[in-house]
Amino acid sequence: MSEVIRAFVAIELPEPVKAHLVELMSRLRWQGLSGVRWVRPEGIHLTLKFLGNVEVTMLDAIHKALERAAGGQEPFALHLEGTGAFPRPANPRVLWVGLAGDLEALGRIQRRVEEGLVALGLPPEERPFSPHLTLGRVQAPLPPAQRQRLAVTLEGLTPEVSLAIPARAVSLMRSTLLPSGAVYDQLRQVTLSSARSGPP
Repeated sequence: MSEVIRAFVAIELPEPVKAHLVELMSRLRWQGLSGVRWVRPEGIHLTLKFLGNVEVTMLDAIHKALERAAGGQEPFALHLEGTGAFPRPANPRVLWVGLAGDLEALGRIQRRVEEGLVALGLPPEERPFSPHLTLGRVQAPLPPAQRQRLAVTLEGLTPEVSLAIPARAVSLMRSTLLPSGAVYDQLRQVTLSSARSGPP
């Protein structure tokens, strides 16, 4: 039986952006929120597609599909913009920072990645792509007073928009679940290029 790993495709973030996201998480921590599992700084990334459990024998095919997706897609730039919670601040489950910049290019590469991997037999994404960076996940419903403080804090939390996120490559990542939280390792990386690689 082939080895199985938990994997996803993402755009990795530069260190200055990760450091700033840690500052934002610290401001949220000061609100005394209970039951929030905060994301490790080294684990913050822009997910393009979550693959779930895949066989190691598929990694080469996934790599080639990512190369085809990256071909014809020039590098682009994003930046942080706004904060919020899914499904909404009044009932938070996921705390996030939003993104702005060349969202058209981001959507294009995400669609190419999605289509290429679905063609390999991987399951399609059920939810529409919503670009964001996850800061933490609420493990249990917050008391009303904490929900109110969180909503006010999120409204006043302004990320540093001058910090650029240069999207120059797409990475295939492994997620290893540990009691202390998920640990991520880069398995493969493909560089975005204006040179067309295979069919669109």
